[in-house]
Amino acid sequence: MNTILMILIIIVIIYLLIKEKMIEVFKTFIVAILIAVFLRSFAYEPFTIPSGSMKPNLLVGDFLFVSKFSYGYSSYSVPFGRYLPFNGRIFYSRPKRGDVAVFKFPGDNKTDYIKRIIGLPGDTVSVKDGEVYVNNNKLNRSKVGTFEDMHRNGYLETFHLIKESNNSGKEYLVLDDIGYDGRINSNASENIFDVNNTKNYTVPKDHFFVMGDNREHSSDSRILSQVGYVPSDNLVGKAAMIFLSVEYSNNYFKILGINFFKIPKKIRYKRIGHIFK
Repeated sequence: MNTILMILIIIVIIYLLIKEKMIEVFKTFIVAILIAVFLRSFAYEPFTIPSGSMKPNLLVGDFLFVSKFSYGYSSYSVPFGRYLPFNGRIFYSRPKRGDVAVFKFPGDNKTDYIKRIIGLPGDTVSVKDGEVYVNNNKLNRSKVGTFEDMHRNGYLETFHLIKESNNSGKEYLVLDDIGYDGRINSNASENIFDVNNTKNYTVPKDHFFVMGDNREHSSDSRILSQVGYVPSDNLVGKAAMIFLSVEYSNNYFKILGINFFKIPKKIRYKRIGHIFK
């Protein structure tokens, strides 16, 4: 019975495709797909923020376009590109300190991460008492207020809001968690790591040192066993513009008791159109 049904479906599809109008529709559909793949691969790719590691500049539920041509192209510029026998980058422009960049997580070369470029190849980077040093020069910091936001698990977080400027004069906002000292595994007797006080890192050739703006709640280059240094080949693109921002409630859309996704609460209109320099 299934075989007969499949044969009938195939006959119907062939019949529809041989009709001129359906062929035109099919052609239009294929062209639309090719255009979409081209734009996603070589111009702008949409990206959504899944975590709070880049607060206050990027919030959970922000949707942004990522400029693919800002850093040139590698095998990771196209869908499933990690399977292509291609190394290096073409039309390469090196990122600048302070850029917000999307890259493939070096641990699996397929998961998208977004962080801020702090160190370039050959730079030395360290963090002392929460202050960042690049090439032994401390980045300027000044407290400008407080920042509150709901954690994705449903509780309110409060931070010191700090303006930071790097050695190139680029300014941006970062967070300092008022109620957290930055010590990971603080209850353990060993393997304690303090994100606010690190060793001196030397960025390898063709690699970058990245950090989240939510400094004490970001898995980044400070933790070499997790993100570590990011190879230049893994760069996907530079954050360009927020085109949609959705705040979600703590309630899930459920089917048969299974949580599928959080229900949208409201659109954050004021965030739409923000351009990253």
